[in-house]
Amino acid sequence: MSITQQYLLDTYRARQHGDPTPPAPGAHDWQVMRELRDHRRFRAALTRRAARGRLRTALTRLLG
Repeated sequence: MSITQQYLLDTYRARQHGDPTPPAPGAHDWQVMRELRDHRRFRAALTRRAARGRLRTALTRLLG
């Protein structure tokens, strides 16, 4: 069963029981990715590791 078919089945069942419909597949993907990035940055700050990503690359380029 595909994700779309499962979503349609869940929507049908929710309507039959009078429950609110579930969110569409992929509706919160970007929010989850942002939260994961923020969590990784937070964990890096707690362990006092060096910065990674665009900022570090830009600083290396400017200073080096």
